[in-house]
Amino acid sequence: MSMTVWQSVITIIMVVLGTMLTRFLPFLLFPANKPTPPYIQYLGKVLPFSVIGMLVIYCLKGVSLTSYAYGLPEALGILLTVLLHCWKRNMLLSVAGGTIFYMLLVQLVFV
Repeated sequence: MSMTVWQSVITIIMVVLGTMLTRFLPFLLFPANKPTPPYIQYLGKVLPFSVIGMLVIYCLKGVSLTSYAYGLPEALGILLTVLLHCWKRNMLLSVAGGTIFYMLLVQLVFV
């Protein structure tokens, strides 16, 4: 099933409007000349950690500790990620390094 030209145009317009709304809405709701509400400041402090926690749980939900590999590639990937972050304090390096290491382990070592 394919879209007509008008359906494609409407879809593109809606995506552009949705993107613009999510980009501009925070600036409209919280202008620079007014102080940011304390609740929003609180959310800005705790949400990044909450999201990382949810991502870790989501990534590890399918790991089986009773079948081959026994969660070893995941544990080693997490360990390398933590070590890289403690060493360099660079989030991009930590996540990329741990991900690449994990992918190498599951593709080359734990086949």
